[in-house]
Amino acid sequence: MTAPVVSIAYHSGYGHTAVLAEAVRAGAAEAGAEVHLIKVDEITEEDWGTLDRSDAIVFGSPTYMGTASGAFHGFAEASSSRWAGQDWQDKLAAGFTNSGSKSGDKLHTLQFFQILAAQHGMHWVNLGLLPGWNSSTASENDLNRLGIFAGAGAQTNTDQGPEGVHKADIATAEHLGRRVTRTALTFARGRAAA
Repeated sequence: MTAPVVSIAYHSGYGHTAVLAEAVRAGAAEAGAEVHLIKVDEITEEDWGTLDRSDAIVFGSPTYMGTASGAFHGFAEASSSRWAGQDWQDKLAAGFTNSGSKSGDKLHTLQFFQILAAQHGMHWVNLGLLPGWNSSTASENDLNRLGIFAGAGAQTNTDQGPEGVHKADIATAEHLGRRVTRTALTFARGRAAA
């Protein structure tokens, strides 16, 4: 069976989200995917072609003012040319985001990604982890330390650069990459058997 193609379409304003994109890439590659990082604010026709041939697209953006960045919104609007023909129908989709606050309304960004995926007829892959860091015996170093189910969420202090992205959030993003790849492999096996 050929390796699934996983593309990570993301925007990073200050480098924090790029760290997460790289973590998703590492997890997906470790699980056996052919992975492509696509910066949506620099997207080319070749990048659009890569997205079109992908088995899964993972969306990523910082959360600014309670939603994805303006650059990501521009990409989402540009994807409407694919929506018209349902070119991405039945691809897998997932998402990740970062903000300065523990909540930071990150859920809204992930829901924006979910709705974008639904409009394209894609299948959403959630994080598949129970929440970490929610008991007296838990640790801020637990996977899914912020307790988000819809996708990978990260919190980085606003006075720190990309080196400040929490190690547990990086590990959670790697987990998401592995999960998307494994789900893509499962879908491919199912299609082959049908």
